Amino acid sequence: EVQLAESGGGLVQTGGSLRLSCSASGFRFQFYNVAWFRQAPGKEREGIACIGSTGVYTDYADSVKGRFSMSGDDRTRRFYLDMHDLKPEDTAVYFCALSEGWRGLSLAEREYGSWGQGTQVTVFS
Repeated sequence: EVQLAESGGGLVQTGGSLRLSCSASGFRFQFYNVAWFRQAPGKEREGIACIGSTGVYTDYADSVKGRFSMSGDDRTRRFYLDMHDLKPEDTAVYFCALSEGWRGLSLAEREYGSWGQGTQVTVFS
């Protein structure tokens, strides 16, 4: 069974930085994609970053492009989201998600079958 666990959320001032971590276990596929999603109160879940198992290719939502960076270590099965220049509108619960098998990068929620419990990020001005 695939298990994902996020950590690193917290309270940060506008303009600050945070690093989120996602620890993945229980899967043996060579190829997979991992993504970060977020959900703010009263809003739909939004895919913001994803990475393939090679670690070479990434994709980002326009809302975070240039501010957030995703990376991963296939050996340790740990994935990271480095967030910079944070804004109050970045306040949300952040989830990591995984899709197994060989497929193109996607920020669509329907592509991901395994999810973590989420970690809260709150940005105050």
